[in-house]
Amino acid sequence: MKKILIIGGGAMGSAFAVPCSENNNSVTITEPYSKTFIKNLSSKNKFHSALKINLPKKLKFRKFSSNLLIEKFDLIVIALSLSGIDFIGKQLKNLNIKSPILVLTKGLKYEKKSKRILTISEQLKKNYDVSNLSVLKGPCLAKELVRKNQTSVVIANRNIKIAKSIGKFISTKYYLTEYSKDVVGVEVCSAIKNIYSMIIGAGQSLNSSSNLFQKSILEMKYLIKYFKGKDESILGLSGVGDLYVSAAGGRNSKMGSYLGKGFTFKSAKKRFMPKDTVEGEQLAREIGPYILKKIDKKRIPLMTNLLRAILNNKKLKVS
Repeated sequence: MKKILIIGGGAMGSAFAVPCSENNNSVTITEPYSKTFIKNLSSKNKFHSALKINLPKKLKFRKFSSNLLIEKFDLIVIALSLSGIDFIGKQLKNLNIKSPILVLTKGLKYEKKSKRILTISEQLKKNYDVSNLSVLKGPCLAKELVRKNQTSVVIANRNIKIAKSIGKFISTKYYLTEYSKDVVGVEVCSAIKNIYSMIIGAGQSLNSSSNLFQKSILEMKYLIKYFKGKDESILGLSGVGDLYVSAAGGRNSKMGSYLGKGFTFKSAKKRFMPKDTVEGEQLAREIGPYILKKIDKKRIPLMTNLLRAILNNKKLKVS
């Protein structure tokens, strides 16, 4: 039995607790700031309002604190939103934690000081001196995982032995793990697929969406090479796998469908998705200015058009 701490009581962190608990581990979950999820997880029946399901009874909820972080765990999992990465980085800094850390959060960060785009693991290492990091990405919808639908993900670490050791105690018959040394490629793929799933969603027929899917893969291939990742990640779970599930049934694709019908982002958000978080839009605002300034626009016309549409609140041009 392993001791696992999950930081983040949202949909993905809570869903991830299910296979971890089922694999005979002692799982503790903590939520730093959402009052709703704190209430969900600390309740007797552990009914999760976002997932619409009761979580395992043996799942333990603990109040978040720095004292909790320094307890001895076999694995610490970061499942916060992108905006929570700086928060947890500051909490972990100087604690000298030796437990392996697994990052579920997807996204990229533009650092103004160095004028470069960082992956989440790079951000935690560079700015907060957090070490022993692995990342877990792939086509995983939280609502499907929590209902034990078969799910495959990839764990990336330059030391593949560490990735495999983590996989051993979180894998189940329905939660399958693959492994990669390409940490950068896996992280970049899992982030930019949110933008490309919006683009694919803008297609107004299966024919046009299929065409956009194929062109999106070509652009992702160029971007992965630009950020020093490997081509193999494009064809893996964090690439085409994650892009497919996002384009087939995610919020980004849903927003893309409205953009494809001629709505601007702001009007579509206000009219159709006022309470939904659209990760592709958040990422576009984070990295858009850098991408538009630094990268050859002729190589990424789809992304260029989407970034301009969101940043300038213009109608999307897709072809």
